Amino acid sequence: MILRKLAAGLIGAAALMTISGAAHAEKLRLLTWGGYAPDNVVQLFEKENPDINVEVTLSNNEEIIAKLRATGGAGFDLAQPSHDRILAAQKEYDIYKPMDLTKINTATMQDNLLEAVKANTTIDGKVYAVPHQWGTSGLIADISKAPNVKGWGDLCDPQYKGRTSMRLKRTILLGTAFSLGKDPFALYADKAGYQKMLDEVTDKLIACKSNVKTYWNGGDDLSTLLLSGEVIASETWDSTAFKLYGQNKNLVYVPPATGALAWIDTFAIPRKGKADDAAYKWINFVLRPDIVKLMSDSTGAISAVKGGVDLLPDDKKAAVKVAFDDKAMANLKFFANIPPGLEDMEGKALERIKAATSN
Repeated sequence: MILRKLAAGLIGAAALMTISGAAHAEKLRLLTWGGYAPDNVVQLFEKENPDINVEVTLSNNEEIIAKLRATGGAGFDLAQPSHDRILAAQKEYDIYKPMDLTKINTATMQDNLLEAVKANTTIDGKVYAVPHQWGTSGLIADISKAPNVKGWGDLCDPQYKGRTSMRLKRTILLGTAFSLGKDPFALYADKAGYQKMLDEVTDKLIACKSNVKTYWNGGDDLSTLLLSGEVIASETWDSTAFKLYGQNKNLVYVPPATGALAWIDTFAIPRKGKADDAAYKWINFVLRPDIVKLMSDSTGAISAVKGGVDLLPDDKKAAVKVAFDDKAMANLKFFANIPPGLEDMEGKALERIKAATSN
């Protein structure tokens, strides 16, 4: 009886210790894009770091800024804004803290991507982000039905009336500007010139509305439209196109003739984050080749580590090689830092397009 009570007591104590340990586990709150914290990766991380619980909030560039701006950089421990969305937001809202590069295995990162992000996110000699994944925005076409799609303007070609799609976000404004012979990035310092360009782009996209079957919001929406054949050409993220190529070899990513728009998604630490050490552990964890393979399978994007393309799943690696030759790679147009105020101007242009009646 005494032994039985002692055993019960020990079991009870162990259970209390387990509950207590779980209650005191550090929480790592991620503010990230869909696919950047897949369940299998989170589970592996928590298994290797049983003292850390990962909490994932899915977001996008606009929402990341809005959420951190509203709290002064509180509520999250690690965020993943794109490389061009950090400098202005930091200068205007002070929502991030400098990165401690000594705690990050930067030697595994592709040198040009690391240097590009550092150049874009350095303020007063302090670096506010490092690269994670990169990719481009361009076009996707069903080459069995729209073999001649080569540029942004082709989405408005009358022969594809009612069978194209695009996302009503700033990317389509920039792409359309390039198709009209403009360089929007060169106009960033000239607000009047940028507004004039936006007016031309807005008129073009309003006139194009009759060509658009529907505006897509996410990769799943677009995938359904393309796989069903309702849409035969669209603006797209390359990662979505690479996934679709694995399902239908006629759905091919097309870098626009004026150059695909290239982005780098980063890691940045919110100013009032409470789990910096856990954040650095997560960054280093997802840079490991074995984890990169899992992550790339989830996102379809290319990791910023050296040899990132080779770590893609075979079907996506094949899609990259079909889409990009050396000329297309050399023609990439990397997003430039957005000056304060320009996104408001773009937002008004997008609202005008959304509200306009199709022709």
